[in-house]
Amino acid sequence: MSEPVAANANATLQRAAALLFIHAQTSLHPGSGTALGTVDLPVQRERHTQWPVIPGSTLKGIVRDACRRAAGNNGDLFAVFGPETAEAGKHAGALSLTDARILAFPVRSLRGVFAWVTCPAVLERLQRDLKLADLGNAGFRLPAEPGKDKALCHADSPLLVGGKQLVLEEFEFERTGDANDLTDWLAVRAVADEATQKRLRSHLVVLHDDDFTHFVRHATEVVARVGLDYERKTVKEGALFYEEFLPAETLFYAVVLASASRRNGHSQSAGDVLAYVQRHTPPYLQIGGDETIGKGLCAVRLVNGKEA
Repeated sequence: MSEPVAANANATLQRAAALLFIHAQTSLHPGSGTALGTVDLPVQRERHTQWPVIPGSTLKGIVRDACRRAAGNNGDLFAVFGPETAEAGKHAGALSLTDARILAFPVRSLRGVFAWVTCPAVLERLQRDLKLADLGNAGFRLPAEPGKDKALCHADSPLLVGGKQLVLEEFEFERTGDANDLTDWLAVRAVADEATQKRLRSHLVVLHDDDFTHFVRHATEVVARVGLDYERKTVKEGALFYEEFLPAETLFYAVVLASASRRNGHSQSAGDVLAYVQRHTPPYLQIGGDETIGKGLCAVRLVNGKEA
């Protein structure tokens, strides 16, 4: 996690905001239920873009449970997240989380193992979300939009073949410039460990919107799974199914908005509410399905307005 979010000394502060960065350490399945297509259990996707998404309701429940384990089931928890269902009519919670939006997607590379790919549409939305949350200037300049089959990356990136070409999956891209301002901004905010920060600077690639969309739609992991008959040690009849996962290293972000507490007897400001979440959210969270087989382990960082 990042440095603690300081509570605002002004108790009348009406809203505080932060970004929650999510870095998948293992394959991630933010499920959307069963489907009738080839993949029985697909991941959740935005309707209009078909980009992967983690619903805000899922994130809020996970963060609430983490805070409950760390601080207990007490009045502060209810003031921040809202009361239990039986008392839901008494007051609303003071914390809001948006859906977690895709930020960068890992794609297999001929050189350098893998690249994180993003696109102008993702970055424009990131800047818009920063302004929506009153987090001020995004701190980075939007890079020039690459053309189709073109790419922006560091001039000395280990992904490059012959100094000018990248081969991602089976597709070839020509490097036409860099996005160093963006990579520097992301590296110190989206991930915590120094090795990953260094790799993000050299392995982040900005692609055309259409090229990025192709990868996030078609470069996910689809795994065949089975149910076993334990007595016979065979597959149960009809128990074969296919599940979709987002690969390890996928990066998301969500906007976290805090308001002053609405609970009687609790006078926390918006800054206090955000500080409570910062103190009690661990650096790793399990998100999505298949926890018992090691899926969905994510590193998280809560970055406040000054850091953003």
